[in-house]
Amino acid sequence: AKMSAPTMEERKACWAARDEFWQCLDGHGDDAAACEKLRLCFVSRCPQQWVKYFDKRRDFLKYKRKLETEGYHPPEADRKS
Repeated sequence: AKMSAPTMEERKACWAARDEFWQCLDGHGDDAAACEKLRLCFVSRCPQQWVKYFDKRRDFLKYKRKLETEGYHPPEADRKS
């Protein structure tokens, strides 16, 4: 199986599928079950490496947004004294 770079049309289809999926997640409070069809569409239209990257990117962007709105709260350390 030859790995070739996606064409512009394939990239646009991938990004559109990703955006639709992310919008669905945003609208359903990240309920993946509610957006399963869009997830399958996203996975089928994007190279596997891109799917992994976009999944990590979404998690990072959510984390970053949370930091910007709530500030940093270090995890509570177990205090055994």
